[in-house]
Amino acid sequence: MTRSIWAWARLLGGAGILALVLWRLGTGAFLDGLRVLDAGALAAALVIGAATTLVSAWRWCLVARGLGLKLSLRAATADYYQALFLNAALPGGVLGDVGRAVQHGREEGDVGRGVRAVVLERTAGQLVLLVVGGIVLVLVPSPVLSLLKEHAAGVAAVSVTVVLAGGFALLALRRLRRGASRTASVARTGISEIRVGLLSRRNGPGVLIASAAVLAGHLATFMVAARAAGSAASLLQLAPLLLLALIAMGLPVNVGGWGPREGVMAWAFGAAGLSAAQGLTIAVAYGILAFVAAAPGAAIVLLRVVARPRAQQTIKTSSVRLVAPVSPAPVMAARPVIVPALLPVAQLPAAHSLVAQLPAAHSLGVQLPAAHLPGVQLPGGQLPVGQLPLTELPVTQLPVPQLSVGQHQTVQLSSAQPQDARLPADQLAGTLHPTAQHPAPRRTVVRQPAYSGGVAA
Repeated sequence: MTRSIWAWARLLGGAGILALVLWRLGTGAFLDGLRVLDAGALAAALVIGAATTLVSAWRWCLVARGLGLKLSLRAATADYYQALFLNAALPGGVLGDVGRAVQHGREEGDVGRGVRAVVLERTAGQLVLLVVGGIVLVLVPSPVLSLLKEHAAGVAAVSVTVVLAGGFALLALRRLRRGASRTASVARTGISEIRVGLLSRRNGPGVLIASAAVLAGHLATFMVAARAAGSAASLLQLAPLLLLALIAMGLPVNVGGWGPREGVMAWAFGAAGLSAAQGLTIAVAYGILAFVAAAPGAAIVLLRVVARPRAQQTIKTSSVRLVAPVSPAPVMAARPVIVPALLPVAQLPAAHSLVAQLPAAHSLGVQLPAAHLPGVQLPGGQLPVGQLPLTELPVTQLPVPQLSVGQHQTVQLSSAQPQDARLPADQLAGTLHPTAQHPAPRRTVVRQPAYSGGVAA
C-alpha cells in the first residue's frame, strides 16, 4: 500500500511540475524544443550516447566483478541500452535499472548481489555528479552562487548539519557492524561491498574515470541542445546551470525524467538573465536527444521479445531429445535351475529283516545290540553285509546319511528333520544288512526360456 502511494506521488509530482512550467511559460517554448532539432543534432546525440553507454557499462562491469559476479562488457552494454530506453519510456525513470539488476542477479544466482551492484554503480555516478556540481556551483559565478551568498548563514547551518549527520552516521555504522544482529550483518556486508566494489585499488580509479566520462557525456549532450536552441553562452556560463539540471534529474519525482529538469532550467536561465523560455526549450531538446540516444535500446528490447519464444521452443525440443531411446535388451543366457532328485528310501526286508541304504561316501556300520537280533551271529555287535529281498519303508522319504539303532531300542534316521522318522526297535526283527553302496542323488537341470524384457539405455 505504501509503495503504491509513493509511486503515484512521484508521478503526480513530476506531472505537476511540468504542468506548472507549461502554465507559466506556455506551450510555445515546449514545442520549440521539438522544432529546433535537426539531423545533425540527432546524429551527435547518437554518437555521444553510444560512448556514454559503453563507459557506463564498463563501470557496471567493474563494480559487478568486484562483488564476485560475472558480467561481460558486451552483455552489460546491451542491458544498459535496454535500461536507458525503459527509463526514458516508462514513468518513474528507474524501472529499466531495476530490470537489469534483477535479470543479472537471476543469471548469476544471487538477485540481492545483482541489485546491490547496480545500486553501487548508479550511486558512484551520482556521487561524482554531486561533488563536481558542488565545486562548480561554489566556484563559478551563477545564479546559484548569488543565491548562496545572499543566504550565507542558512547555507552554513545546513552545511554543518549535513557534516555532523554524516559523522554520526559513520560512528553508528562502526558500532553497528560489531554486533551480532541481522542489521549488523547487513551493515557489515554493505560496507564490505562498498570497499571492494568502489574503493579498492583495482576498481576505484576505473569507477572514478568512468563516472567522470559519463558526466562529460551528459554535459556534451546538453551543449548540443543549447546550441540547437540558439544559445550563444559559453560552456563556463552554462556549466553551473546544466549541472544543476542534472542534479535535479536525480530527484525521485519525475515522469520518465521529465518535470524537475524543465522547472530548474526555466528558473536557472531566468535568474541568470538569459531567458526562462529558452531554458525550457533547452531542457525539452535535451530530453528528446536523451531519448534518441537511448533508442538502440528499443531495438534490443524488440529482438529479445522476438527471440524469447524461439528460445523457449528450443528448450522444449532439446528437453524432448534428451530422452534416450529404449534399445532392445540383449538375449541373456538361460540360467539353470537345480531341482534335487528324489531322496533315498530306507527299505526293510520282506521277512523280519531290515536293510539301511547308505551313500557310498559314508560306508558306516549300524551298531545294534546282539540280543535284539535272534539267529544272527554278530561278532562285536557289527552287522555283516548281506543281500536280502528288500521292500520300501512306508514311513517317509528323507535323506538318510546314517541309520543307527541306539540303546533305547529305537532306530533313528539322522537327517534335517530327525523328529519325523522314528521306528521302534521291536519291529526290527531278523538280520539287518546295510547296503554296500548307494548312488549319489542325481540333479535335474531345467533351462528357462531366454529373457526378453526391455532395458532403457
